[in-house]
This record gives sequence, structure tokens and C-alpha cells, in this order.
Amino acid sequence: MWCQRLAWLLRGRRGSTGHRWPWLPRRPGPVLAVPARGHPTAPASPCCAWQLHRDHLELRYGSTVMRLDFVWLRDHCRSASCYNAKTKQRSLDTASVDLAIQPQAVRVDETTLFLTWPDGHVTRYGLEWLARNSYEGQKQQVMHPRILWNAEIYQQAQVPSIDCQSFLETDEGLKEFLQNFLLYGIAFVENVPPTKEDTEFLAKRISIIRETIYGRMWYFTSDFSRGDTAYTKLALDRHTDTTYFQEPCGIQVFHCLKHEGTGGRTLLVDGFHAAERVLRQAPEHFELLAKVPLKHEYVENVGGCHNHMIGVGPVLNVYPWNNELYLIRYNNYDRAVINTVPHDVVRRWYHAHRALTAELRRPDNELWVKLKPGKVLFVDNWRVLHGREAFTGYRQLCGCYLTRDDVLNTARLLGLQA
Repeated sequence: MWCQRLAWLLRGRRGSTGHRWPWLPRRPGPVLAVPARGHPTAPASPCCAWQLHRDHLELRYGSTVMRLDFVWLRDHCRSASCYNAKTKQRSLDTASVDLAIQPQAVRVDETTLFLTWPDGHVTRYGLEWLARNSYEGQKQQVMHPRILWNAEIYQQAQVPSIDCQSFLETDEGLKEFLQNFLLYGIAFVENVPPTKEDTEFLAKRISIIRETIYGRMWYFTSDFSRGDTAYTKLALDRHTDTTYFQEPCGIQVFHCLKHEGTGGRTLLVDGFHAAERVLRQAPEHFELLAKVPLKHEYVENVGGCHNHMIGVGPVLNVYPWNNELYLIRYNNYDRAVINTVPHDVVRRWYHAHRALTAELRRPDNELWVKLKPGKVLFVDNWRVLHGREAFTGYRQLCGCYLTRDDVLNTARLLGLQA
């Protein structure tokens, strides 16, 4: 997985440059002996061994070596008095846990860790649960499995569109659609009646519609009724939407209801594929794009629409524990003045941005599709950039933004990893 290659590359750079990403774990310091109380070490089963330290338990289970803080072990107790198994919520008051707590007794069998605390409370953990939920276990896992693609990869995959009736009426059709969307960041539904109302009904199958300054369902032609280049016939370069929101919209829905003219094809580019190529070729550029915060801005004073939106964040956003990329914020139209970094970083940032832009603009990364009435496109706005070629004639488009949390919630309820 590309996130594992990221960790490997960064480990290599750490040794050569002497600086670290602030979220990467430092090497553990010297092992401190536990005060003489019982046995700090214990014999192990063939797949498990453990040792007590002053403030944590070191546990090897299979190929995973975990370092589990005692406060963490007390806080995450799954006993009936500490955790409500029905609501899946914590009952224990974390502020009541002694921050210097140590277990009085520890025992491990082939499947379970047992800890007895000073007040006599007993905590039990399944070793498989610990391996999955420890920091060391999470560091090895991918939050969102994906298939990175360029135009050739996507076309050769022959990802099927889902029929509207199957999407709306069967869990199987909906699950197949969501699996495609999660893996590739784009998915299509065919045979949708070409109306705004039917498009809205379709979108609500997987999510609550996110109402924004553009309304609930947007519907536009090239009449420049809003202060945005999208409301023209001009070509649009690849970009992600709403970079000027503190949390950019997660999913975008497009449906071309009518086009009487030429041109107007939609451009799609997998931003994560481009970012991974930057990572492999110049990890220092990837690091800078993930660290430098930028402002994006939208100022509108057209007709009755008056808005001034500002969003702040780096171009690339990664999970700190496993360095997995989860969001790209790329829009050269809406990027505001760069005034959030000192002068000695600015030029290096421009070099990094140029490297990413070069990858995003590689012709083999461009997937061109012609939207037509009845064919609805869903785009992961946190991953896939979209654009448009110039067009002639009359063109009607409708669509909306969906709340990312609700789309992922629907996917998880159908048994998908999301």
C-alpha cells in the first residue's frame, strides 16, 4: 500500500536529513525497570510474550509488538461497569483514572490479557482486539482501501455503471455502487430520469444532501448567475471544490440534463495517484505539501448573492498515525494570498506544488467522460479532481453536495470498509 511506502521513505529521509515529521513516532527510550512487585516478566505462549515497565505493558502478539500505557489500559476497559455494550459508549469517567496507575497483577493466556487494578477491578482484553486497536496495530492498517488509477488503469478495470432501479431498490446494487466509489473515488448510475427532482431522489439514497451557499440542489446554465467560472462556457482546469470551506464538501453529484451543442466533456483525475507519484519521486515535496497550511477564499457579490468564505488547510492531508492520505485540497482558482509561511519556505513550496501540478496534468492521468442525460456521476471531492472542456450551445446541469459522513455510514452498514 502506498501509505506503507510513505512510512518507509520517510524513515529513510529521517536518517539522512536529521529532521522528522512531527507526527512520526520517535524511537523508544531506555527501558525502565518496574518497581519490584511480583514478576515484571512472564513466560509466554509461542505467539505471545509480555513485560512490565514503569508506565506501560510491552506485549508481543504474533508479529505485532505493542506498548500499552497503563492509563490507556484502564480507560479502555470493556467491563460492564466501564463500557455500555448496548450503546457502544464509554461509561467510565476518564478524569477519575489515576494518571500514575499501575496494575497490581497481570496475567496472559493464549487469547486474553487480564489486569487487576489497585481497587480490585479486573480488566480483560482479547489479544486480537488489542492487536487491532493498539497504536502499533493501527499503524499497519489502511483506513480506506483504494485502487489508484490513471486513465488506462481505470478503463482496463471496466468498472460497471449501476442501473438506477437496482441502485434505488436493492441493497446489492447499492453495495456494488458504493464499493466502486470507495475503491476508485468515482461511480456512475445509468438510466436516471433527467430531472432535478429525480437526481435529488437518487442522491438521498446514500446520504443527506449538504446545503451550502449554492443551495440544496444546484441547477445552472452558462448564464454567469453566480460569481464563479463554473457558470460560464469556459474550460475549467482540474480542481477540487469548496477548498474555501473549513471542511470541503465530501461528495459531488453531477447530472447533465440537456446539452445542445459541442464540447463540454468532463475531466477526472485521481489526485491520490498523482500524490503517490510525487511521494516516490520527491518525498520532500510531499512532506512540504502536507505541512504548509494555505488559505483558500471565495468572494461573491453578484445579484443577491453576497459571500466571503475562507478555508485553511494544506494541499495534502494525512492521518498522523499511519501517514495515509485522506484529502487533497487543490484549486488554483480559489487559492488566496500565500501569507501563512515564511520567505525561506515559500520557494520550496512552489517547487513542491509544481511537481504535484505536473503529475496532475500528465495526459495519461486524464480520464475524459461525456456526461449525458440519464447518466449521473458521483465524485469523491476529497480525492478526485474534476474539470471541463469549453463548450458551445445550451447546457443544463444539476447536482448537489453530499455529507461525507453519511455516505461512509451507508457503506459501513452494508458491510464495506469505509
